[in-house]
Amino acid sequence: MTASFKPKASLFALMILMFGCLLFYFSASPFEGRLNTSLWKKSHPMTSADQRELVQVLRNASMPDRTVILTTLNDAWASPGSVIDLFLESFWIGEDTKKLLNHLVIVAMDEKAYGRCMSIHPHCYFLTTTDVNFTAEKRFMTPDYLKLMWRRIEFLGQVLELGYSFVFTDADIMWFRDPFQHFNVADQLVIACDFYTGDPNDHKNRANGGFNFVKSNAITVEFYKYWYMARVLYPNSNDQAVFDIIKHDPAVNALGLSTKYLDTAYFGGFCQPSKDMNKVSTMHANCCVGIEKKLQDLRLVLDNWKNFTALSTEDKILKGSSKTSPWSAPDKCKSW
Repeated sequence: MTASFKPKASLFALMILMFGCLLFYFSASPFEGRLNTSLWKKSHPMTSADQRELVQVLRNASMPDRTVILTTLNDAWASPGSVIDLFLESFWIGEDTKKLLNHLVIVAMDEKAYGRCMSIHPHCYFLTTTDVNFTAEKRFMTPDYLKLMWRRIEFLGQVLELGYSFVFTDADIMWFRDPFQHFNVADQLVIACDFYTGDPNDHKNRANGGFNFVKSNAITVEFYKYWYMARVLYPNSNDQAVFDIIKHDPAVNALGLSTKYLDTAYFGGFCQPSKDMNKVSTMHANCCVGIEKKLQDLRLVLDNWKNFTALSTEDKILKGSSKTSPWSAPDKCKSW
């Protein structure tokens, strides 16, 4: 009995400590439009120079309401003809999405990715990380993959603390329509799903952290700190799995965070594809492991979209009412 009790007691004590830290942060109200780096992981402190550079990049890309679009990029996805090129192409061929490129910041995770970004896009930021090399492809759930995901959560929390709201998007998401029409002023955290239950408020939706809109305020800043701290409790889990756990926590409920889940009819993916191209805003290469599989299927997605936009209005309506899938993908990604 004693041997089985101690781990549970330690886990309970850690949860109490996290809850106490959260309450302290919230009562102290550190959200002042500047970065308090002591609240984030000590191994990734942001220098004054780094912070000034980040603020300048965010300011240059910001919408009037201090909202930016963010994606991350490493060298594996940055080469010509790779994921980043397909991602940017989707903005060019989407409906009323080209203008959104003015508000997109590409966050490079290594020097090669930063160099490529600087050659193809005006808003780039190099996120330095000293304890891991993010250059190569990070296979799903490998140790480096987990480090990459948690580094991303840490960075996004810092962006919120600087007073900027954001839409975060993985680069393997194709943008075909402006997603902002699906957000409203009351939204705090809006997140995409691998699988959608039909209710935007249902916590049984399986969230996907690859696409989300987060409004910068004291509540979301504290939530991201709590989310980042929670990785200690679940060391072999990624950010998405931990999110699905802590969204039920009393500490999160105490914050008053409101979470809305996006309908896959508008924000679909290979897990649960959108069925009507007349509705789709984004298409995600989720439920797929391996860059080559993603590339082949994302090219199919872009081709499907180009063919759809070339149709007459009547044919578009007919295609939307069809019971067959409008997508050729997933094809290679079926075997993920």
